[in-house]
Amino acid sequence: MPDLDFIHRFVPGPEAATAPTLLLLHGTGGDENDLLPLGPRLLPQANRLSPRGKVLENGMPRFFRRLAEGVFDEADLKRRTEELAGFVAAAAQTYGFDPARVIAVGFSNGANIAASLLLLSPPTLAGAVLFRAMVPLEPERAPDLTGRRVLLCEGRQDPIVPRDNAERLAALLRQTGAVVTLAWQDGGHSLVQEDVRVASEWLAGVV
Repeated sequence: MPDLDFIHRFVPGPEAATAPTLLLLHGTGGDENDLLPLGPRLLPQANRLSPRGKVLENGMPRFFRRLAEGVFDEADLKRRTEELAGFVAAAAQTYGFDPARVIAVGFSNGANIAASLLLLSPPTLAGAVLFRAMVPLEPERAPDLTGRRVLLCEGRQDPIVPRDNAERLAALLRQTGAVVTLAWQDGGHSLVQEDVRVASEWLAGVV
């Protein structure tokens, strides 16, 4: 069996082998349990794969290092993105889900590494729901994400993700051929009920 080198949880859907799988990626300070309850609200039939980030920042788990608020350690981000892509492939083998039907659902730091997966490891994800994401990095070579669907849910009063940065991420993904929906919510960096409603409707249309 492949080595699953992330602490994680996997919760199969009713028909695990054919169902889509939600890759649930927590924000800073979260863990593998944080977004599990969100899964059934977004897509009840989906499998749920939820890893814990390996990087600790003042004891709080993250998926990659940052040098300051909004300033990412790009070398570490690239390495951690490759590592996470390998984990998803290994998990598909171990748990028997379809690796071509993985949709990331990430919040904050989790959304940023999900965006990095799209840009650096395109085969890993069939699509993504990115809550409060920002540009993780500018890839040296633009991937081909033609037809890949991505939802960005951003907060108008978010003190962490500037509006122009969120719009730049949407533009960057569109340049790769992805079909991007950018939804603005009245709120800050935390998830609100409208995020869940928009994402569940969007996922129903995608799946």
